[in-house]
Formats: sequence, structure tokens, C-alpha cells
Amino acid sequence: MSKRKLSRQQQWRVDKIQAERAQRAEKREVQDTDKLAAGEYGAEQPGRVMAHFGRTLEVRDADGTPVRCHLRANLEGLVTGDRVIWRAGQDGSGVVVAREERDSVLKRPDARGLLKPVAANIDQILIVFAVEPAPHPNLIDRYLVAAEATDIAPVLVLNKIDLLPEDGGELSKLLERYHSLGYPVVRTTTANEAGLEPLRQQLEGRTSVFVGQSGVGKSSLIDLLLPDESLRIGALSEDSRKGTHTTTTARLYTMNRDEVTDGELIDSPGIREFGLIHLTEQDVTDGFIEFHPFIGHCRFRDCRHRAEPGCALLEAVEAGKIHPERFASYRRILDSLDA
Repeated sequence: MSKRKLSRQQQWRVDKIQAERAQRAEKREVQDTDKLAAGEYGAEQPGRVMAHFGRTLEVRDADGTPVRCHLRANLEGLVTGDRVIWRAGQDGSGVVVAREERDSVLKRPDARGLLKPVAANIDQILIVFAVEPAPHPNLIDRYLVAAEATDIAPVLVLNKIDLLPEDGGELSKLLERYHSLGYPVVRTTTANEAGLEPLRQQLEGRTSVFVGQSGVGKSSLIDLLLPDESLRIGALSEDSRKGTHTTTTARLYTMNRDEVTDGELIDSPGIREFGLIHLTEQDVTDGFIEFHPFIGHCRFRDCRHRAEPGCALLEAVEAGKIHPERFASYRRILDSLDA
């Protein structure tokens, strides 16, 4: 579809609004510079971005108190989770003057398909799935590939384990397959008080994000981990066996210190739902960690690992070094990129 052409008056209004915004930003920068020079802001101190509202931030100070701050004009692209340097103003607000180096950054494609940071300084991505709705191995693989592409450690979380059969069923065998690859696997349930303990242990001392399809209980878990916060939970339909969730903006939460020591959570809808449309074929290949010893050893440099002679991945499948179901899942993901 061709882009709608603006009339001369519409274009004038757009330009006028943009010019006014630029003037306001410049005026704010001049005011900040004058206040800093006059000593109206306090000493520099560390903080962490709890939430982001345009050019306004909610920053947590060293005591854990949230402070509403604005950005210096030369600071762009700050996101929830960023560690910053800020100075307190006399009116109870503050100004962020610098951003510290990031340990990690989570990026998602925007409406135009361009990757944009949505959260920073994350230690682990918790991929939540459940006994109901029954997980599909290819869906888990897709989340793992997306997580691997971020260079942030993925952790598999099986929720609603109270619904498992006594022998664990096929799902336990599936979990063992991922555990054998080196992925941490956490089993949890909200059906009893002890059911969350393994998850709490995994969260200690880390900043985490939860991802997973609707209906797997992410909101229920987060509500129990953050008893002072409120996240609305969508009902699980008996017919569809799927759920919904409603969280609106990326926000950094501190977990109950009596239950999780130094545990933090960043949550937003844009983070919870992962896609692969921004990944290349090589990104997907690299996202299957058991492929790594064989990548680069195919006979042909442009091997696409389909039916080419001398393909190291196909030979590894034949030798039992790569599980055939994982390789079939890999092929389905690649095919979906081409679709």
C-alpha cells in the first residue's frame, strides 16, 4: 500500500509540532545547564530506571525510593533496567545525566521492523510453559532460539506441575531432553505454598523477564512473586484452554525480600511475546546450541542443511549426536521464515 500523501496544511502542522517539541527540549536543556551550574541539583548518585515515559523516567535511588526524573537532551534510548547517574533537584524531582555501561540489552522489532531496545541489564529469560495448554516442542524451540539470539541466559519453567500424571508422562521426557542440552529446568505450581520455592531460588540475585504463550500462568506467577503489585489475570477458557494477560508498560519490580533475595523482574507485553521475524537463517542455526560443534564443518560453505552431501548437521543426526525431533523443529522454523 502506498503511503498517503499529506496536504500542504497537514505537513505544516506536522513540521510545527516537531519544531515546538525541539524548542521545548532545547529550553529544558538550557534550564538544566543553568541549574547544574548554579548548584541547584545535588551530587551525582547511582540509580536504576524502573519505568520510562517519553523523556521522563522513574528512577530508583540507592534506598529503593522511586524518583521522577527527566533526561538531559544528549541522552537518548534509555530503557527500563538501565543503570544511570542522576542528580536530585530541590523540588523532589531529578535529572539523569549519564547512563552506565549495559551488561545486556533485550531488543524487539518495532512496527517498522527495526530492532529497538526495550529492557537492559537482564540476567535471565524465563520461558514459561505449562501442562495446560499442552506445550509443543517446536514452540519451546522457537522461544529458545529467540532467547539465544539475545545472549541472555534462557531458563525453562514448567508451570502447573500439579496437573502432571504420577509418572510425569511424555512432558517429563521432553524436559529431560532440554536438561541434557544444558538448559536449566524449573518445575513450579501455584496450587500450594511450596510450589514456588524452586522458582524463587532461580530468581535470587538476578534480574529476570518472563516470556511464554498466553494461558501458561505467567501473570499468576508474577502476582504471587509481587504481592504488592497488581497484574490482572485473564480467565482460562474451558473451551479454548488459552488465557489472556493485560500489562501495559515495561516496568522494573523488586520482589518480596522475605521470599527472594535481591530478585528483580522486568515485565511488559512487548517482552512476554517473542517473535523470530527479525532473525536470519544463520541466527536460527546458531540458536540450536547442540549444533555448535558441527557448524562450519559441512563440505560446502553455502550448505543449508537440507539434503546436501557432506552436511555435518545431517551426519550428526544420523550418528545420534543431534536429536532428530530437534532437527525437524529447526527445519520447521526455517521454513516459517521463508513463508
